[in-house]
Amino acid sequence: MARTQQRRAASTAAAEARSDDHDPENDSFPPSTPSEPSSNPATAPITGPKPFYSLNCSVILSRPPILTRDLHPFESAYFLYQKRLNERTAMPFTRYFYYKKGTPADLEWKRKARERLTPARDIGNYHAYGKEAWNDELLVGAQESSRDHQMQMLLRDAESAAEDPATGGEQGKETTSGGAGPGSVYTRRKKIEIEKPQDRLSEADQDGDTRSLNRLMTRALYFVVRNEDGRWTFPTSSLEGREWLRKGANRIIEQAGGMNMNTWLVGHVPIGHFVQDYYKPHEEKQEDTIQLGQKTFFMKGRIMAGQADLGANQLALTDFKWLTKEEIRQLVSPKYWSMTEDMLTER
Repeated sequence: MARTQQRRAASTAAAEARSDDHDPENDSFPPSTPSEPSSNPATAPITGPKPFYSLNCSVILSRPPILTRDLHPFESAYFLYQKRLNERTAMPFTRYFYYKKGTPADLEWKRKARERLTPARDIGNYHAYGKEAWNDELLVGAQESSRDHQMQMLLRDAESAAEDPATGGEQGKETTSGGAGPGSVYTRRKKIEIEKPQDRLSEADQDGDTRSLNRLMTRALYFVVRNEDGRWTFPTSSLEGREWLRKGANRIIEQAGGMNMNTWLVGHVPIGHFVQDYYKPHEEKQEDTIQLGQKTFFMKGRIMAGQADLGANQLALTDFKWLTKEEIRQLVSPKYWSMTEDMLTER
């Protein structure tokens, strides 16, 4: 107990000695004084006009691709090679399980198999069990893997009605049906006209109609409008009152494109925003505010059916187009494109 009191007395004496030796002139850390009120303008109360940004909502309305994209020639050749490889590794086609021997269907299948050397109809002339089965790759420039060539072969196979010599009939001529025994004559159908698939290029593509939704069906199209100032942008309008973004986006679509569009908004949050600062703030003396710029939030939407109609639009729009990402870049301003580029898909 006595040792503890001695230690306390020593520490107290050392502190008193330091306080006695303090020299205010030579000390680099003078004793602190009560702080005075700060005069920093950032913390001072605002007495002038209140700064603010106007809030806008914009809708990136798109039509998704309708058709799959065109394959690269290498991809087409690869897929055809995979089909031929499957013919080599699969079990042989048991035709008598599907066609009764000696029936017209069996004779028709034999005729087609002699022409294409394989049960498959879209891999060209290839015999998977012959001596040349190893030669299943295409040469450069071969047409067997192209979409148009395969479509023509499928149509030819479906429309063909050439008579098999074993039946005793003539090409394109109907004969009466007989028994199922040898030497019987079967009724052969005439050539049947098969409706060809529609072209991947529509009339809008051929006419260059940028207002049509039937153009460039392998790409995504975006709805862009031209305002009264002549600038091309996505449909945009200021938010009204306490209106939230999704409600504002639905209103903008209706005011810009009319009621004839069946649309769907993807989500409740924006996919991006765009900030535009004014070179000279706009001061509104009546409301004692000063507008520093605009903040635009972009909502993503899809059009499912219908078409835009600017006849009764309420946003003073003069024209509209359905364009791809590359076409939009050539139409809008460079700054607007740099802010919206990442919101658009490549396809």
